[in-house]
Amino acid sequence: QAQLVESGGGLVQPGGSLRLSCAASGIIFSNYQMAWYRQAPGKQRELVATITSGGTSTCADSVKGRFTISRDNAKNTVYLQMSSLKPEDTAVYLCFAHSPFGREYWGQGTQVTVSS
Repeated sequence: QAQLVESGGGLVQPGGSLRLSCAASGIIFSNYQMAWYRQAPGKQRELVATITSGGTSTCADSVKGRFTISRDNAKNTVYLQMSSLKPEDTAVYLCFAHSPFGREYWGQGTQVTVSS
């Protein structure tokens, strides 16, 4: 059974950094495109960053230059390194996996709160 488990969220001051992790199991991780989304209260879910099975990454304009997505296929894990965090980055961050055959899986999310 496929499972995505996020970790690394928490409370951080503006300007601080966090690294989120998403550990996958039950899938052939190296075949999957991975992504991070976020959802703030009262707002639509927003795509933050993606990384292909080959390692090509993209980031939303709102986080470009501050967030970096990466993956370690040996550990079945995708990461989101976040720096220069702002209060508007506060959200639940969710991990997403998408296979070439159309299978999709979501993690349960991890809360990131940026506040002084």
